[in-house]
Amino acid sequence: MSSAALPRPSAARELLDLLASMRFAITLLTVICIASVIGTVVNQGEAMGGYIDKFGPFWAELFGRLNLFTVYSAPWFLAILAFLVVSTSLCIIRNTPKILADLRSYKEGVREQSLQAHHHKAIGEFPSNPQMALAEIGKVLTALGWKARVQQREHGIMIAARRGAANKIGYLAAHSAIVLILLGGVMDGNAMVKLAMWAQGKQLYKGSGFVADIRPEHRLSTANPSFRGNLSVAEHQRAGLAVLSLPSGVVLQDLPFEIELKKFSVDYYPTGMPKSFASDIVIHDGGTRREATVKVNEPVIHDGVAIYQSSFEDGGSKLQLKAMPLAGGEPFKLEGRVGGRQAFGDQTLELSGLRVINVENLANDGREGATDVRRVDLGESLGKHLGSGAKGSAEKSLHNIGPSFSYLLRDAAGQAREFNNYMLPVELDGQKVFLAGVRDTQADNFRYLRMPADENGQLAGWLHLRQALADPALRDAAAQAYAAAATPPAQPQMKAQLQATAQRALSLFSGAAAKAGDEVRGGLPALSQFIEREVPEAQRQRVSEVLLRILNGSLFELNQLARQHAGLAPVGADAAIQAFMTQAVLALSDSLYYPTPVLLQLENFEQVQASVFQVARAPGQKLVYLGALLLIVGVFAMLYIKERRLWVWIAPGADPASSQLRMAMSCTRESPDNATLFAQLEQAVIPAAAPKDRS
Repeated sequence: MSSAALPRPSAARELLDLLASMRFAITLLTVICIASVIGTVVNQGEAMGGYIDKFGPFWAELFGRLNLFTVYSAPWFLAILAFLVVSTSLCIIRNTPKILADLRSYKEGVREQSLQAHHHKAIGEFPSNPQMALAEIGKVLTALGWKARVQQREHGIMIAARRGAANKIGYLAAHSAIVLILLGGVMDGNAMVKLAMWAQGKQLYKGSGFVADIRPEHRLSTANPSFRGNLSVAEHQRAGLAVLSLPSGVVLQDLPFEIELKKFSVDYYPTGMPKSFASDIVIHDGGTRREATVKVNEPVIHDGVAIYQSSFEDGGSKLQLKAMPLAGGEPFKLEGRVGGRQAFGDQTLELSGLRVINVENLANDGREGATDVRRVDLGESLGKHLGSGAKGSAEKSLHNIGPSFSYLLRDAAGQAREFNNYMLPVELDGQKVFLAGVRDTQADNFRYLRMPADENGQLAGWLHLRQALADPALRDAAAQAYAAAATPPAQPQMKAQLQATAQRALSLFSGAAAKAGDEVRGGLPALSQFIEREVPEAQRQRVSEVLLRILNGSLFELNQLARQHAGLAPVGADAAIQAFMTQAVLALSDSLYYPTPVLLQLENFEQVQASVFQVARAPGQKLVYLGALLLIVGVFAMLYIKERRLWVWIAPGADPASSQLRMAMSCTRESPDNATLFAQLEQAVIPAAAPKDRS
């Protein structure tokens, strides 16, 4: 029959052959490896703004559409896993009967003439009749670890032996391990959570706010077979609702029990970094009560749910705040708890965190005087305000700089800006400053306003100066005082010009001359802009130095007036006040770009700790462990165990008291040790005389 007449396989058969082929499985494994590399190199699950900053708008949007920022839960990744499971399972189903049949078969029915075709072969004589030779050779093979089967034939006896059958078992174990590990990973992944949401008719919650405000349609029942989420419990409180984070939102998971946090304890290194932490908990399950301690890497298992110590956070500490208007007005008190919110003018104040210990690198970067306002070239463009609170340094000097608190101010449209203020002054470049940080999104770094501490270590001195800068009458009085002090006695006619210049400098610096919508609202950028517009380029350096000197002197007089109005004694022009004024000028300039007119300062607090637990019901974990064990066994068996088969044909010799032997050996993988092993077998099986022929 010609090949053209052979029936063509059906499409289903061709598809089945493709899925069960080794090439298809290897291709899928390659794609999964590439995806895993992407998932390792590209940080997963971050805010979109961070990806835009890193890759740009076009590539960030493209990568987002391809789910490269959530690789392990992407539909295409799960589809590849499913195909790999199917492909590997089909390989196992297709090859298992053959392997089992091969394990039962010793191939004792081979023809004696075919032994001559093997690479390892020998012919010799045995000084006994065939039956006695069979007994002797059987003992030798058994002692050497070979399992044999005998077939009696008309013209002789065929011994078929084998060793290393576990090599075949290794194939099944390794392939089964892949299936088990993939199934276990899928069972403990987001796919099962999404399946449970579909089965229970639940929806993702994509908003923000407090857990207590989330409605029941976003909560999964305790019957959910697989989940992994976080649970935050404050000291002396109890909770039983975990948060499961998915790529596009969250869903809540009801636990079959509640966890009460009796005490949270944490140890610190001398630098202030956390060394170890643990939680003493009580598990309330119906009418039963179980006490336990959860430590890092020492989970507690209850009712099939593992409770891990993940981290810790604030549990609702009580904060006492002081609100200080920057442009004028009396300070006022505020109280609240972390996690709470309250009206704050036309915005909403959300207290988001308290950190009692803050370890920062305060190493000197060798730039003393770099913050001196007199060294600023006003001809250069100042593109960023509110600089970083810590400067880079090759050396590290870690110090605990005290408590800080964070909060958000949310407008009526729901847009929020985050703030982070330190309670105590921090010494930077020899000057103690209060740090007030702000950032527009969580993907940004905090930019810090550095306000110098006064002689009492308080913020009041700088705040009086800042409020005085916003008062036109005090600015005019400061300009007049500066002109009176700076006018040479021999040139009284210069007083009016100096006073006018000082008034102009203070007006520009305070932002009084700025118009609504101007990007430059005052400070040093306003003076820089003025010089670029009004002064010829050849004279800008000289005018900049003169204008800065007048500004510094006017601000010094303004500080004296501010202290007088506050009932404080005037200060002299010593090194301490000069350092204060140097930093104060920079802080005044930056404060004009501070995005809120009121500064909040932490005065006192009552800390409440909270422990963050990771709770997981992971039925696939046992499958993964079993798969890992099988994978180790399978790889070891396939790499280090070789299947070898040996045939010995015993035929009557020319002498009735002798036998003629023909030996042959085959192996799944050829290697130099096969020849050595066969030589040892030959010497053990044919000891009476030298082999007649090995070719």
